[in-house]
Amino acid sequence: MKKLKKLGILTLSTGLSIGILTPQASAASLLNEQQDNTQIRIIQEEEVVTKKDLIKKFKEFFPNQFDFLKDSDFYMDSSHYYPDDDTIRYGLSFQKSVKGKPVYGNVGFAGNNLEIDQFYYQPANAADALFPAKITEDKAKEIAQAFLNKFPRNSEYKLDNNYSLSYGSQALTEPIRYSFSFVRTKDKVAIPDQQIQITVLANGEVTEFHQFSGNTGSASYDDIKKALPENQIASKIKENLSINLQYKVDYNYLTGGRQVKLVYQPASEVLGVHALSGKWQTINGLSPNFPSGKGIELISTQPLKPKHTSFSLKEAKVFAEKLLKIDSDEVKLRIDSIDEGKNYDGQEVININYTYDYSNGGYGSSLELDKQTGEIISYHDIKSEVLREIGQGEDEEKTISSKEALNQAVKYLKEFSPSYLYNYAMPTGEAHFSHETNSFYIVFPRVVNGILVNGNELSVSVSSDGSLLGLNVNHSKIENWPSTQNVISKDKATEEFFKQLSLELQYINTEAGADNNHYDLIYTPVFNKNLYSFLDANTGEWNSDFDKKNDQPVVSHPWAEKELNHLINTGILNVENINTFNADAQVTKGAAIEVIIKSLTPYYDYYSGEENATQTFENISPDHPLYLVVERAVMLGILEGENATFDPNERLTREELAVWYIRILGLEQAAKKENIYKLDFADANDVQAKNKGFVALAHSLGLLPASNDRFNPKQEVTYAQLAVSDVLLAHEVYNKGRSINYYGF
Repeated sequence: MKKLKKLGILTLSTGLSIGILTPQASAASLLNEQQDNTQIRIIQEEEVVTKKDLIKKFKEFFPNQFDFLKDSDFYMDSSHYYPDDDTIRYGLSFQKSVKGKPVYGNVGFAGNNLEIDQFYYQPANAADALFPAKITEDKAKEIAQAFLNKFPRNSEYKLDNNYSLSYGSQALTEPIRYSFSFVRTKDKVAIPDQQIQITVLANGEVTEFHQFSGNTGSASYDDIKKALPENQIASKIKENLSINLQYKVDYNYLTGGRQVKLVYQPASEVLGVHALSGKWQTINGLSPNFPSGKGIELISTQPLKPKHTSFSLKEAKVFAEKLLKIDSDEVKLRIDSIDEGKNYDGQEVININYTYDYSNGGYGSSLELDKQTGEIISYHDIKSEVLREIGQGEDEEKTISSKEALNQAVKYLKEFSPSYLYNYAMPTGEAHFSHETNSFYIVFPRVVNGILVNGNELSVSVSSDGSLLGLNVNHSKIENWPSTQNVISKDKATEEFFKQLSLELQYINTEAGADNNHYDLIYTPVFNKNLYSFLDANTGEWNSDFDKKNDQPVVSHPWAEKELNHLINTGILNVENINTFNADAQVTKGAAIEVIIKSLTPYYDYYSGEENATQTFENISPDHPLYLVVERAVMLGILEGENATFDPNERLTREELAVWYIRILGLEQAAKKENIYKLDFADANDVQAKNKGFVALAHSLGLLPASNDRFNPKQEVTYAQLAVSDVLLAHEVYNKGRSINYYGF
């Protein structure tokens, strides 16, 4: 079997290059993702590790829990290690069918002691982890903390309150999970790149953990006793801190929508201050000089012509073959597929999936081009990784300067994505150089109305020899940008930042590399007691990217409050004005089908890169806001295309909702045998004959039960009724094993 590895270019927020707010842990994890984690297989070992060794270690770590698995249910991966890390690693996976439902998982082992450093498990049944959650987040935290005791040196770890969050998929049919991160400490000071992340299902079961060990080898640490006084560092930061107005683009992965805010954030690229020397910490290490901020300078002062005004799939294939050509007789490039669609930014694109085949396997990735211009939207070069896999890779030393890398990046942008450059600026900070990959990572922020846009950028990766390693265009289509007319003054914002400034000591490997295992003691600035805080420029209030919303009450209702609030907070139920929302109002068919589709389909399936060229109903064209929802409902068989139109503003009755629900459960054919059903309701004659089976099944399954001997088939459904029955439907779908994705059941 070929080994396929899906790779994509890393997109760092512009905050990494222009914001002092960038959290150390976040910066460390993002930059580590950029490193080369290519597995290097071991052909021969002095000491052979067997599958039985790994199984024994696994079951010792989880006593009694996985005794139902036999040795034949496990599969062992080949041993391997990573570049710049001589730790030998092993993988073990398992799969089994339990009562007709699949159980699977994988385990990672590291070192001669076979220490488990990662684990993922999909249980056969997690119905009790669906909404409503069986356990609270606080209880899940207790479970995670107890599980932490399984790890060596567990007493050195503390809960990272900046990370801990609960997340439920948009779909009601997926379990709710709580994720916690425990960061290792030394002298009670956090070491952000040494963490253990533990995930607990809402039924109390631990199903995932990852252990991040930071740099391998023997590490050294600054002496905390030599740290400069905190007030001295705080004064130093205030003297140099500059607050700027920025647009902040937030992408909601639950709803697929984007929201733009005007915010105040620090303009410097400083991440912190060295506690011993007072030097400034930047993305490239420690500097005695405060990095001077650069003004906004557009990449191009005039709009540049696009590469093409029209671009065919044939031309796309020719371009891809030229760009992806690899210099090796042992590797063959294969174009797997070329299709048109829209990306997550709503851009019309051409997606090209490809694979590099060689004797022992293959690596695959994708290339994304602008459908109209043929310009690169997303590209990540994996040729060097493929060549290294077959033993032809060469280790390259840094040969070009940061300035030369910047010039190369601009050259590549003008060559491959010229039409975007008029909307983007030159980097306001320095390029990040990765010692692990010998490459530069350069960010070009978007500019709108003379204001930097945090969350939209061009990013380019340039190898130390000047070759292109990656190019990514992040350009959200936003028509209405907030006005600056009513923002609070810069002076007032600066005063608020000064008022809410605090410092957090952390041990940071500021110049990460194969030969550097020293951790510097860093004062990290924190505002409003949250690493992810920003100041809303219109209200003057503090906000955070990681505000917990899933359990926050929004509306009140005597019997549907929990369900309504969950649907609203997860973006399943879209409410324009929460202050005027009436849960007892009748719901329209358009609003109802949107809620149902979002409840059944997780956000990553809700968007499809493939363009749906069909139009089932005359009045629901591709530019209609409910087009994707309606076409999905047709594809799933919930809506039928018998009629020429679908009225999204028509009220939905209980009888019609019963039909939808039974179709979703795959019971339509059984329901159509109306003669075998007898309705005992007092208003049974009000049910259309063709729908008797649907109503009978919806009632018997408890989805839409009768009340006072009446089903009320013509009663119009309210938002509250829809919310409660929708949750019941999700449980029924899960229990019946109905797997729903973009392509159907």
